[in-house]
Amino acid sequence: MSAETVIDVQGLTKSFDGKTVVNQLDMTIRQGEIFGFLGPNGSGKTTSIRMLCGLLKPDSGSGTCLGFDVINQSDKIKPHVGYMTQKFSLYDDLTIRENLDFTAKVFGLDNPTKKVDECIDRMGLGSFKKHLAGNLSGGWKQRLSLGVSTLHSPKLLLLDEPTAGVDPGARRDFWDQVHALASQGITALISTHYMDEAERCHKLAYIAYGNLLASGSVEDMIRDSNLTTWNVLLKNNNSTLQELSEQLKPLPGIDQVVAFGNTLHVSGRDPELLAHSISQYDTDPYKWTKINTSLEEVFIDLMQQSKDGLG
Repeated sequence: MSAETVIDVQGLTKSFDGKTVVNQLDMTIRQGEIFGFLGPNGSGKTTSIRMLCGLLKPDSGSGTCLGFDVINQSDKIKPHVGYMTQKFSLYDDLTIRENLDFTAKVFGLDNPTKKVDECIDRMGLGSFKKHLAGNLSGGWKQRLSLGVSTLHSPKLLLLDEPTAGVDPGARRDFWDQVHALASQGITALISTHYMDEAERCHKLAYIAYGNLLASGSVEDMIRDSNLTTWNVLLKNNNSTLQELSEQLKPLPGIDQVVAFGNTLHVSGRDPELLAHSISQYDTDPYKWTKINTSLEEVFIDLMQQSKDGLG
């Protein structure tokens, strides 16, 4: 896979009605990368992605996408972008085949019948091609939407929370398709709230209230968080994990306490101070085990930082 730079922007800023939605965004994305955007609702994820793709003009900043200037040449970027929204936006009263045929005509594709046939085969839609789109399950609607967004052979995909409300099996199949496209050199920008999906991205960015708080691979983000994490298990029912959680939260060195099933994950940036604070509870009925910090802990920590106004 080529390491060609597809997106390289500096200081992208966008405001709506006097409110800054994205503030001084710097980002570099390479060909074939699956780049995931995480963050709270209304954090600026979609606005950031749309500016990166040249679909929305920033108020200030500079950069290129697919070799074109994002400010002055956005019209040259758009034909190379495939856009899939969270909400199913195709025609319910048309079949899969008819939706694809219509899209091919809208794009003015050469050999439209061949392109549609190839798309149906690539997306595994053959057995459903005569089914009305409105009668499809969420997973098959999602697959059709991805097929439509790639019908014109885009170089860049914009996927805005594409698996919301879809069952785990369909989400897995969708991500297999996205990785297959990435292996062909197609770059994908994806906003998601699912941690398992974030872990399938090559790179991630966490955005809160318009500010980029962290970016890099999953390994980079976990390392850069500087979090140490302990797992605590309750051995009997003489007390509750909720009681322990409330006792731990105000202690020095403890930055977060989160319930995971019948355990708590306790994390902090100062490993010695953290160990000292939990040592007083290192007796029955609690069993403590040091574990690897996961992306989940990092995500929760970043959410807390943004709520505290650090974003």
